Amino acid sequence: MAAGEYVSVSSQADSEAADLAREKRELKAHPEHEQRELAAIYIKRGLPKSLAVEVAEALMAHDKLEAHARDELGITEHSTAKPVQAALASAASLVTGGLAPLLAVILSPATLALPILLFVTIFALAALGVSGAKAGGARLVPAEIRIDIWGIIAMAVTFAAGRLFHATV
Repeated sequence: MAAGEYVSVSSQADSEAADLAREKRELKAHPEHEQRELAAIYIKRGLPKSLAVEVAEALMAHDKLEAHARDELGITEHSTAKPVQAALASAASLVTGGLAPLLAVILSPATLALPILLFVTIFALAALGVSGAKAGGARLVPAEIRIDIWGIIAMAVTFAAGRLFHATV
């Protein structure tokens, strides 16, 4: 999972870098057009035309690429793709998320392992959904239901694939 996250976010970082390189070329080749483009963005956001032109001029005088990256492309220092950070977060999530089901199987009697595993996993999913919603300031119940539904679907698909290929653990 961490490797997949790294590759995915690296692709996003590559796209951002390509967008910035293209914007840099456009700024060099057509600075007046780019300034009008930036002013148009500010007009769409509600600034009067004269103020939008003034803001575009001031921001381009300060840092052309930063102004266009932020306001035209939506790329900021805080929002840029960070592949290593994403991979580490994914790895940590995988490990911590897998501990409860693993412990449930290890500590359960063999005859009760499957139902205990299902219960513990669904409970852990619900707890993660609620804690994630609290951390993000979202509504708790929809987050909890969403993570449980998709978690149960993922478990069912995994179980079905195991059955299809006669894989048992």
